[in-house]
Amino acid sequence: MKKLLFAAHDMSLGGIETSLINLLNYLVNNNYDITLVLEKAQGMFINDLDKKIHIIEYSPSTDKNYIKRKCHNLFKRIKFIFKHWHRYKFSASYATYSLMGSFVARMASSNCALWGHADYLALYKGDEEKVKEFFQNIKYDKFRRIVFVSKEACNTFTKIFPDMKKRVIYCNNMINREKIEKLAKEEAQIKASRKMCTFINVGRHDEQQKKLTRIIEASKKLKEEGLKFRVLFVGDGPDSIMYKEMVDKYNLNENIIFLGQKNNPYPYIKISDYVILTSDYEGYPVVFSEAMVLEKPIITTDISDAKEVIDNNYGTVIGKKVEEVYQAMKQYIRGDVIVKSKFDVDAYNNEIKEILDKIIKKKV
Repeated sequence: MKKLLFAAHDMSLGGIETSLINLLNYLVNNNYDITLVLEKAQGMFINDLDKKIHIIEYSPSTDKNYIKRKCHNLFKRIKFIFKHWHRYKFSASYATYSLMGSFVARMASSNCALWGHADYLALYKGDEEKVKEFFQNIKYDKFRRIVFVSKEACNTFTKIFPDMKKRVIYCNNMINREKIEKLAKEEAQIKASRKMCTFINVGRHDEQQKKLTRIIEASKKLKEEGLKFRVLFVGDGPDSIMYKEMVDKYNLNENIIFLGQKNNPYPYIKISDYVILTSDYEGYPVVFSEAMVLEKPIITTDISDAKEVIDNNYGTVIGKKVEEVYQAMKQYIRGDVIVKSKFDVDAYNNEIKEILDKIIKKKV
């Protein structure tokens, strides 16, 4: 049985963690021996991992004493190298930003890959020097493969690092249709409504990236026109309080409902009419595929591969101004939208499996 190693930060709620679970559970059930190294062996998703997966915690010291911290981390590095040096057929740093993950993956196998989950040029607001600094810190050039979950992210990376073009590959996130459909049947804490249109946003409350103020500002205009609708916010984060204060200020408490973080968001997607994302940047949002499985039309800003995948097939791609969010929501409230394409999950996953097989076996 071939041994594979993956490294990540933890198993908290998030799109990266959901994708990692789907990937590892698929691999471990296809005759691979999987080891997962986490900086923190915790998080609400950790129990969703197949029990056959070996979990190791590797927590770098954060001691304020510089000498103690350096000595402790050096000892841990030497210990890891002694035990795991090139013992694996393939290894991957799945949390791109993790310095620990980069080190672990590079030591575990010469056939190592770095996963990228964002368009980093968009993340750093067009500052190429910051993008270069980010990837240099994680020693990007020491990886055999750099895997991006969106074509757009591949393209921007290779523009900044043209010498890496032959090492970069596109491979989207796998989707567990059976799990989504099964969990969607569970009861939601609120009921579906026939009297009003329901939108849902699932994600971290982080204004720098997610820009949920666009939904709130658009909702204010919709309410002023007397339109009947509600928006479900599933998730939380550093800007939850700010969002709630805006909703209070605009008297939108009956229109925007904060549901908090949910282990299982699928019943809430199921009772909603539409999924809405207003982010400034993303990798390839997992919620795109989840909405497509549950046949929910999507409103999204122009992020990742949205124009290629979503627009005119599974929903509408819009610009990043509040007016455009407002106009799209208004159109959807009127019921002027249908999903034109049926999402073929099996074909989608099979393509990803073929690419993964080639990456792991060094055929690409």
